[in-house]
Amino acid sequence: MDLIRILIAILLPPLGVFLQVGFGGAFWLNILLTILGYIPGIVHAVWIIAKR
Repeated sequence: MDLIRILIAILLPPLGVFLQVGFGGAFWLNILLTILGYIPGIVHAVWIIAKR
């Protein structure tokens, strides 16, 4: 299941984080990072998924 979440995180980083943690602080931080730059959003999403 984590592999699917990582693939989703690469395509849509906030969705990958949402599937992992829900509407928490990490989700909103990921939206901000994705708006500021797509790559930071991907890195953060993969980090959140791999950490849990």
